[in-house]
Amino acid sequence: MTYDTGGLRRGAGETSRRTPFLILSRAVGYLIVPLYVVGVCATYLLERGAGLREEAGLIGIIETALLNVGLGAFAVVGALLVVRRSANPIGWIMVAIAFMLSVCLPGGYYATYVMLTRGQPAPLAVFGAWIFNCFWFLLLALTFVYLPLLFPDGRLLSRRWLPVAVLAGIPPIIVVLRRALVDTIPVNEAPGHKIDNPIGIEGLGGVENLPVNGVLNAIFFVGFAGVVASVVVRFRRSRGVERQQMKWFTSAIVVLLGGSLIFGAASGLTGVRWLEDVGFVFSMVGLASLPATVGIAILRYRLYGIDLIVNRALVYGPITAMLVLCYLGAVVSLQAAFRTLTGQESTLAVVASTLAIAALFNPLRRRVQGFVDRRFYRRKYNAAKILAAFNARLRDETDLGILREDLTGVVKETMQPSHVSLWLRTDPGTQRAQAD
Repeated sequence: MTYDTGGLRRGAGETSRRTPFLILSRAVGYLIVPLYVVGVCATYLLERGAGLREEAGLIGIIETALLNVGLGAFAVVGALLVVRRSANPIGWIMVAIAFMLSVCLPGGYYATYVMLTRGQPAPLAVFGAWIFNCFWFLLLALTFVYLPLLFPDGRLLSRRWLPVAVLAGIPPIIVVLRRALVDTIPVNEAPGHKIDNPIGIEGLGGVENLPVNGVLNAIFFVGFAGVVASVVVRFRRSRGVERQQMKWFTSAIVVLLGGSLIFGAASGLTGVRWLEDVGFVFSMVGLASLPATVGIAILRYRLYGIDLIVNRALVYGPITAMLVLCYLGAVVSLQAAFRTLTGQESTLAVVASTLAIAALFNPLRRRVQGFVDRRFYRRKYNAAKILAAFNARLRDETDLGILREDLTGVVKETMQPSHVSLWLRTDPGTQRAQAD
């Protein structure tokens, strides 16, 4: 009885000690999303007041909206994680990212507004320009260094990876401190305008070209390579639930980096402007999917749906690329043929190309699906083939003993259990007939 009471008292003490932290996590979780919305609205109003919104144009407005949605996902998912998984540092990292975006961006645009409309900085404008000049590198370090290092459980793989975390964090911290102590602060979106830093060190603004910057870049490159290696090692070692979590995370990274790099390179090689815009859209989709996949992985909501998503991406990605190439090739070829024969272009080329693409879709999808299953889902593909063969034998075989052996063999090959036993229920009518 004494032991149980002590245990209860100790549990109550732990609960009381944890109560302030739980209250803090809930307060942060409930406030971060409204704070981000207020920050976005304040940034928009400050841009309009400074005359920057009209100059952006329609494309700029769309890009800004996509960027706000992508970054807003950090606030939403971070709020969910700090409320439901408050002990996991991943949620607090995402909340910190959302908080910096909610405060530092409006601060920078407030400084721009003041300098463009008044010409003289107010104390709050000085502070806004100061935090805007400092926070970017800290935000990048949290997003691309510590979030991958600590995902999904909030801990490093082992203590041996601690030097990687320290090494990758040193250059961003030095850059942030240097920008915080620079003698004059540049004003965002206001070229030529600078604000004197009240805590700045004279002459520190000209250190960008010093050789120490090359050393910092080299250190950060080595640290970031260690971060990538950490993700690869964790993925290779992961099993079960953690493997599914890592699949969600790596898929978002592929979309975030792969789409922008591929379309950016294609735009640079071909000179086609809209490919760069498509790459930006892929980047924003990847930016929004990064916190979304982190939330799915940690909260484990439909965790195992990643296999279906990856399968569909592997199938429909190549199909889309091939159909687009076929469509463009058919349109160009037919239009050239029409110009040769009639001297003018015809809409018949577009109609014929569209019908051809519609006819090619299903056969091409079946072939690509078969290739993906054979190459990446070999075990599932073999199981499907075994079941199809068993189904064919089942229609023709009447011997119960042979069917029993075939069924147990199929179960062993497809499911690979440690033991298989088959029990056949006897018909009650047959049992009564045998008893009579």
